[in-house]
Amino acid sequence: MTQEAFAPKIYTVRDEPVVLDSDLALLYGVETRVFNQAIRRNRHRFPADFAFQLSKEEWSLLRSQIVTLKGRRGQHRKYLPWGFTEHGAIMAATILNSERAVAMSVYVVRAFVKMRRELLTDATLEVRLEKIEKTLLTHDTGLRELYQKLKPLLLPPPDKPTRRRIGFHAEEE
Repeated sequence: MTQEAFAPKIYTVRDEPVVLDSDLALLYGVETRVFNQAIRRNRHRFPADFAFQLSKEEWSLLRSQIVTLKGRRGQHRKYLPWGFTEHGAIMAATILNSERAVAMSVYVVRAFVKMRRELLTDATLEVRLEKIEKTLLTHDTGLRELYQKLKPLLLPPPDKPTRRRIGFHAEEE
């Protein structure tokens, strides 16, 4: 399997990139309830910037995006999920203390690093596009001014009244 197959889904909640507890539990090879029980026992290791419980509104918005509800009774969550930041996901691997948890923590770190790089690339690209747009607007203004100056030269001269020629000429019929 590829790394992408194991990489957890990263969502943005409260302007923070987070992985849900259920995704981490699946990744680390334990049930979500077992994972959350280990987190509760070691709550002192998870300050607010490492992990936080989603509000009802946040979970509702996120659930509508990821379509987690299943058709059968008893198949959905009874408690609000936890969101783990990059540091919280790594800390979770240390409290589970299994070989799979340690191995999978590498994938979690790589997923966050990849996302950070993509965001940085997007920001750099946005700055470059902004500079190009300013340059094009400057050139556009210059070209309009140049066109306005050249326009009279491009038009045919206005019809001048015919002047009478000097001297004797037979009239042409």
